Amino acid sequence: MTLWQRYRVVLLCVVLLSIPFFFLRTTLKDPTRYDEFDRLVLPAVAFLEDKIDLPVRGAAEIWSDYIYLVRVKRENDRLTAENARLRSEAARHQSEFGENHRLRRLLQLRVETPGEVYAAEVIARDTSPFFRVTRLAITSQDRTRLRSGQPVITPDGLVGQVSRVFGSYADVLLSVDSRSAVDVMVERSGARGIVRGTGERDRYAAKVEYLQRTDDVRVGDAVVTSGLGCRFPAGLLVGRVAAVTRREFGLYQEVELAPAVNFSRLSEVLVLATEAVDRPGCRPGAGTTPRARRAETRGGS
Repeated sequence: MTLWQRYRVVLLCVVLLSIPFFFLRTTLKDPTRYDEFDRLVLPAVAFLEDKIDLPVRGAAEIWSDYIYLVRVKRENDRLTAENARLRSEAARHQSEFGENHRLRRLLQLRVETPGEVYAAEVIARDTSPFFRVTRLAITSQDRTRLRSGQPVITPDGLVGQVSRVFGSYADVLLSVDSRSAVDVMVERSGARGIVRGTGERDRYAAKVEYLQRTDDVRVGDAVVTSGLGCRFPAGLLVGRVAAVTRREFGLYQEVELAPAVNFSRLSEVLVLATEAVDRPGCRPGAGTTPRARRAETRGGS
């Protein structure tokens, strides 16, 4: 093996390490003390710096941008997760606030309602093709207290009455059902009538029958239960007058009623458990229609 072959790697390393040394020596040297060797090395240094600087700078910027984007992505993922968590908590708190508000109103109604009442939960509802509730099903913790005919109310007003009980559940006949009839009075004027549901499948509506043409009834009047008939206690809001039609002939005017309760949003209700004859102010046998009452009045006079 020749001497060159033995030491060529060492010599090559020395040369390669010497080049940066001379470049560094020239760049750090005072320009006023440059010699001929420095003047030869300086253009080579400038050339190499010019060729190497741009790619290195570009690579550095790309790496910096990459690191920045990685950090931004991590921060964005963290903020997205935090936002989702806060939204979930806000929705839960909003739901709890709404439930708390409903239950507080229900408790206040329970305190203000004479007689014995108990709470029930809406567990099912039948809807029409127009997304209007046509029937409610309720249940209560004390399921043995469910009885047919018991009034069902909310803080907004009258919902209806229990129509049938099967096992631990009960169906509720809504006040807008065509089979429903409630003895009522116009709160402002005292005019008496019977509210019957129209049973329409595309809206909630009822009509007030047997209001004479001379009765003072206006749009917006509150219509409440009269308490007669011992089915419903007096003063429960049934709805408000939506339209009044007085014809030139006939005894009665046509009155349309908008129910006070939004049946689509019911979650909890109160059921009046007190027997009808035991309710304060109940007058058994008074549950006849206004027409029949007027006939009885004329017959007794």
